[in-house]
Amino acid sequence: MAAEPAIAPDIPGDPEQELGDPESVARAICLRQLAQRARSRAELADTLRRRGVPDDAAGRVLDRFVEVGLIDDAALAAGFAAAQHEERGLARRAVAVKLRRRGLAEVADAAVAGIDADKERARACELVARRRPALAGLAPDVQARRLVGLLARKGYPAGLAYAVVRDALGADDSWAGGEPPD
Repeated sequence: MAAEPAIAPDIPGDPEQELGDPESVARAICLRQLAQRARSRAELADTLRRRGVPDDAAGRVLDRFVEVGLIDDAALAAGFAAAQHEERGLARRAVAVKLRRRGLAEVADAAVAGIDADKERARACELVARRRPALAGLAPDVQARRLVGLLARKGYPAGLAYAVVRDALGADDSWAGGEPPD
C-alpha cells in the first residue's frame, strides 16, 4: 500500500506542519498565496493539490473563501482582462487565452466582453503609432510587415492588423496601399 503524501515537508518551525489538520493547512496556504496577489480558485486548488492537501479539505476551504469573497474569479478575470488590453495592448483573443491558462475559462467570455471592436481597433492604432517612429528609416513595405507582425503577436485578427497598418502608412503617402507584402 502506498504511503499518503505528506501535507508539508519536515521543515523546523514550519507553521503548516504545526497546524496539523488538512483544513487549517489549506487555509494557511491559501491566505499566504492570496497575500501575494489575487488568485483564481483553480490556481489555489492546484497549489493545494501540489502541497498534498486532500481534495475534500481543499474544496471546503475554497468554497468558504468564495463565500466570504476572498476568491472572486469573475472580478479577477475582469480586472485582468482590462489590464492586459490597456497596459499590454493585447487583443480580445489573446486576453481570453491568458484567462483560460489561469483557470478562468468559465468567466473568460464575460471578462473579454468589455473589449469591443472599437476599443480593439483604437488600441491597435495606438500600438502602431507608438512603434512607427522607431521604424521611420525603413522602407514602407518593411514597416508594414513589422507593424502587422507586432499586431499579430498581440493577438489582433489579420484583417484588422492590415487595415490599421494600411491607414497608418497611407496617412503619410509613403506606402501605395493595397495589401502589405508577406
